[in-house]
Amino acid sequence: MAKTNKLLKILMYVLVITVTASVLIPVAWVMLASLKERGEFYGNPWSLPKGLFFQNLVDAFQAANMGKYFFNSVLVTILALVINLIITVPAAYVISRFQFKAQKVLNFFFMAGLFINVNYIVVPIFLMLLDADKAAIEMFPDGFFINNLFVLALVYAATTIPFTIYLLGGYFRTISPTYEEAAMIDGASHFEIMMKVIVPMAKPAITTVILFNFLSYWNDYIISITLMPGENRTLQVGLLNLMNAQKAAANYGRLYAGMVIVMVPALILYGIIQKQMLAGMAQGGSKE
Repeated sequence: MAKTNKLLKILMYVLVITVTASVLIPVAWVMLASLKERGEFYGNPWSLPKGLFFQNLVDAFQAANMGKYFFNSVLVTILALVINLIITVPAAYVISRFQFKAQKVLNFFFMAGLFINVNYIVVPIFLMLLDADKAAIEMFPDGFFINNLFVLALVYAATTIPFTIYLLGGYFRTISPTYEEAAMIDGASHFEIMMKVIVPMAKPAITTVILFNFLSYWNDYIISITLMPGENRTLQVGLLNLMNAQKAAANYGRLYAGMVIVMVPALILYGIIQKQMLAGMAQGGSKE
């Protein structure tokens, strides 16, 4: 038994090290490649850069318009997260804490939404927005619903509502109702209970949905390229254009610099919130 446990422990460490290396090595390689000059790519691709050539990052931001696309992605992602949380936190609280006639119907539709891949319905969404632009052409001659960052953020937020309500609602149910009863005795309203009792106690779950939704919005390509056909692109679409341009010009340093611009915000966010997220998933929401 002791030998078996030791073997399992060794296998677990090997698996963890292998998975970690498979993630960290490509990330480190891309970051180092972004600091190489053009001539260094014609030698050993695994060689370290001879110096820190930050001009690739400058060129990617300025000459390739990655700075503009970066700003668009940050704006859309923040807007989508705010809209999503404003809708889903109260909805999850009501569904998990109150009994009403339409509760089962709402639960059914939210659960059904978990099985819908938004990439399959992006064309109908585009056609609906196009029809809306045609209907409002007198008010908005240049269009409003297509190539609009706010509308894109609204679509992003809507696509993640079922997942967010499912996760938050499940976590809210694990929080003991005694805290709410104590707050009611003190005269707190339902809104005050939600904001001052439930939300602080559910911070790990909220942190988790922020991370998952951030990655969903930040890494999206299909919805963005469909709803933003003009120059008002997001970072992922801009990165594809940069890849096509730099492959033709054989300027791989600028290409990898664009990849770094895409990766770094996600890595920073994960570094900031990973402790809360992992702690919350480990301990659950019950606080007796």
